Amino acid sequence: MEIFNSIANPFCSFFILGLLLLFANAVSLANATTHNHDFVVQATPVKRLCKTHSTITVNGQYPGPTLEVNDGDTLVVNVVNKARYNVTIHWHGIRQMRTAWADGPEFITQCPIRPGGSYTYRFTIQGQEGTLWWHAHSSWLRATVYGALIIHPKEGSSYPFAKPTRETPLLLGEWWDANPIDVIREALRTGATPNVSDAYTINGQPGDFYNCSSNDTVIVPVDSGETNLLRIINSALNQQLFFTIANHKLTVVGADASTLNPSPPQSSCWDLVRPQMF
Repeated sequence: MEIFNSIANPFCSFFILGLLLLFANAVSLANATTHNHDFVVQATPVKRLCKTHSTITVNGQYPGPTLEVNDGDTLVVNVVNKARYNVTIHWHGIRQMRTAWADGPEFITQCPIRPGGSYTYRFTIQGQEGTLWWHAHSSWLRATVYGALIIHPKEGSSYPFAKPTRETPLLLGEWWDANPIDVIREALRTGATPNVSDAYTINGQPGDFYNCSSNDTVIVPVDSGETNLLRIINSALNQQLFFTIANHKLTVVGADASTLNPSPPQSSCWDLVRPQMF
């Protein structure tokens, strides 16, 4: 009898632990949400620096739509390619747990979506919260095909810092006064370095100092004494960028969809290597 008890007790303990884990997982799944989106990749007239280009976009937006989810949610994105180039979409920084085929790098985890074709990405966000982004992973389409991917804490949870008054995604990018695909093709043909971009952008808009740009400069409204959460993404194609706010210091509370222990403001300027998210 003593031998039987010594075997049965550990078994019962493991059995009960297993039931508890299953129950916790079921509760987590019950609170999770599935988000469905349609991405139409297409040529869209976009005017920058006084000229209009036929620019490849998602849903006619440059940058593309911002996606917002909670940790534990599932994203389902149906991509329809109406452009004249092959395309894939990469979910930058997402840990593809058992869904590597949804990662997006062309000719690595999937064949490209050919013009006129479609593909559906489906994956679950697990154990991540903060700021990421999505972008094309075919040639230089990433120059204009990109957008923010914001992961909020699980339902019922909160960030490990005071709730900000407002949140603002800031996507730092580059703009070529030409077709980016032609730029990289010329570089590959000649063996030379690709031409540098003609402008740097914030949320797709060049700054005040560029031609024909002053009326569309991005403005973030703030009030004195507020705490604002800036979700900064270096979505530039080739450049390491620096971000600063005049006469202010910044507190970094997260990087690449991982929260950090907030510390007193230490710097007024941050260096963002490509592609990096704060």
